[in-house]
Order: sequence, then structure tokens, then C-alpha cells
Amino acid sequence: MASDLETRAKEAFIDDHFELAVDLYSQAIAMEPANAELFADRAQANLKLNNFTEAVADANKAIELDPSMAKAYLRKGNACIKLEEYQTAKAALEVGASLAPGNARFTNLIKECDERLAEENVELPKQSLEKPSTDGAISPASESTDKTVETTQDSKAVVSSAKPRKYRHEFYQKPEEAVVTIFAKGVPHSSVSVDFGEQILSVTIDVPGEDAYTFVPRLFGKIIPAKCKYEVLSTKIEIRLAKAEAIQWTSLEFSKDITVLQKINVSTGSLVYLQMCLGLIDFFSSSTLNLGPIAQRPSYPSSNPGKKDWDSLEAQVKKEVESNGTVLSTNWKEVGSKKVEGSPPEGMEVKKWEY
Repeated sequence: MASDLETRAKEAFIDDHFELAVDLYSQAIAMEPANAELFADRAQANLKLNNFTEAVADANKAIELDPSMAKAYLRKGNACIKLEEYQTAKAALEVGASLAPGNARFTNLIKECDERLAEENVELPKQSLEKPSTDGAISPASESTDKTVETTQDSKAVVSSAKPRKYRHEFYQKPEEAVVTIFAKGVPHSSVSVDFGEQILSVTIDVPGEDAYTFVPRLFGKIIPAKCKYEVLSTKIEIRLAKAEAIQWTSLEFSKDITVLQKINVSTGSLVYLQMCLGLIDFFSSSTLNLGPIAQRPSYPSSNPGKKDWDSLEAQVKKEVESNGTVLSTNWKEVGSKKVEGSPPEGMEVKKWEY
């Protein structure tokens, strides 16, 4: 019975056996998938295990089933604070505080969120510089592996958690949005729940008679929840995430190993010039033309191959000028012994130019 599993799960939680508690709650949820208390309590166990994204997913499900459950908002707020999702945490905590007036835990956590948000506003905005990529390039997202938890109750009973159904997912992006596609064929719209935080996506697919599927990634960058939307189609679920900043995500999920650099604003003219330069570089780097060695300086006429006879060269130029730009004699002995008169073409006469 689900009630027996719930009782054992609470006992395990009290004894600090949090993994066993999660496992027992999961078995109870499989029997009573509409029980909001089970999801809220499993969220608390996941918090103890530092499974913060799972805790958010459980809290969201509990809120969906019972919007008046104050502790579900409290646990969502706690998990979001751990994920540094302070705006989302504050929103959840404020709803919870309205449902449980005078509860100091809500007041203290809301104050913490305000302090964290104030610190964020002081810091310089972080943006990313990436090479431009072709819109629509698909980057497959990693899929989590199933885990089976085996623990003992009274050193005898061995309990294994149910394996959730897996769906393949991918994502591609544009400067202003990231699009996540979950390939789930024939899933009714009523079985799909999607929730957006400032940097978290929570997707739950709960088809009757099947184990619930959850996908709760912490996103690479922040989004604008109010502008995000999703659509359940016949073969897939398409989720459109509105980016808070027009930056290139190197992956769908956040990683502390990713370095975030300052974005550079480039004017249109500079961008065109840069593209032209890059095009020339690509041309010369890929060209098959053999331009050979660098050209040598031109060799001037000289009677001595090893030495330039500049006097002779000067004399030759003077003789060419003396011809007034008409016919030149190729008899160099004659040119050297006398002045060569210009010989104009037939029907024309030579005139001296006044300087």
C-alpha cells in the first residue's frame, strides 16, 4: 500500500537514510501519482541529497496538484536558492508566505533572496563572446542515465526504484532564443507540465500507467520566463526559451567549467570590413596558385653584369629626349658620335617646345 511506503519513507528520512526515503517515495508515487504530499516530501529528501533540480521538479508537481500547499513553495524556494535562482525562489516564497502568514522561514528566505539579488545588480553583467554560427545548428543535449538505488530495510529487504521512461531531446538556438525539442510521440497535452525559472527548465511527462519522466536542466544562460512557451505536438514537445541576453550558448546546460567572456559590440561597417579581411585570408590560405619567390629588383642595362653603368644609362636617356619622342636610331655607334635629329612622320614637322 502507498500509505505503508509513505510511513517507511518518513522513518528513513528521520534516520537520515535519504536515498532510501527517495526510493520509497518514488514507489508510493507510482501507486498514487496524484498525491501532492508525496511529491512535496520527496522534494525535501532530494534537497538533503543536494539533488536540487529534482527537488524543484517535485515541488512544481506538488504545486500543480495542490496550489494551496505552502510547504511545496518553501521547498521550491530552498532548491532555487541553492541553484542561485533567486528571482524564481523569491516568487515561490512570496506565494508560500501568503499561504502561511507569520511563518519566519519564508520571511528569512525572502530576505536572503533580496540580498543576493542586490549583490547581483552591483556586479557587472556577464556576457559571452562566441564565433557566429549558422542559425539552426543542432547541438544534441546529453541525456541522464537511469540510476537504481539499492538499500536495505532492517538489513533484509532490498528495494529498487522504478526506472523512468526516457525521451531523446535536442536543442538549437538563435541569438534571441533557444529551442528545446523532446521527442515524445503521442503524449497527451494534459500529461505534460512545463515550468520556467530564471535559469532553469522543468519538464514533467506523466502518462497514466507509465513512470513519470522529468527533465530539469539548469540552463547555460538566463531566460525570461514570461516570454517562454511550449507546444505539445503529435511527435514531440517543442519548448521555446526566450534568452535574457542575446549571447551564444555553448551548451544547453550550465557548467562551472565554461568561461564567460565579455561580448564585443561591432558596428555594421566594421563587421563588413572584418568579413572582407577574413575572406582574403581564406582565399590566400586555400589558393593553389604558385606565386613563386619574391620578385627581384629589375636589372638595368649595363656593359658590366656585376656593376651598373649609370653614366651610360644617363647618356642613353638624353639621346632619347633629343629625338623629341619620334624615331630613334638603333645604330648605337652613330648615336654616340653625333647628335641625332628628330625624324617626324611623313606630312608632319618637328617643333621646339618652349619651357
